[in-house]
Amino acid sequence: MFGIPGKQAVSITPAAARQISRLMQAKGSAGLRIGVKKGGCAGMEYTMDYVADVNPLDETVEQDGARVMIAPMAQMFLFGTEIDYQTSLLEAGFRFNNPNVAEACGCGESIKFKDAPAA
Repeated sequence: MFGIPGKQAVSITPAAARQISRLMQAKGSAGLRIGVKKGGCAGMEYTMDYVADVNPLDETVEQDGARVMIAPMAQMFLFGTEIDYQTSLLEAGFRFNNPNVAEACGCGESIKFKDAPAA
């Protein structure tokens, strides 16, 4: 795990917590599992799935009835991320404010992470 004692791996805004909690109830899920995978024009994409069971290897963050689990392979990429939910006239969806992202593609669907510092 990549956690810092006393600090959550990710933070969840009140709007995101409300939406995650609503969707958990509607889908009868144990929570939202987030991760990353290779893909998209910038190299990596976020993944989001509602799951029935909590994986004991996942980092779990709970807030106001919302439960977010971070897949083990994604923890180092997502540490420090704020998960928000925004609505506008044209769209609504989750936004990841991730300090580990170096750049994102124009469509906003894929990201590239900062290189690890040399030892």
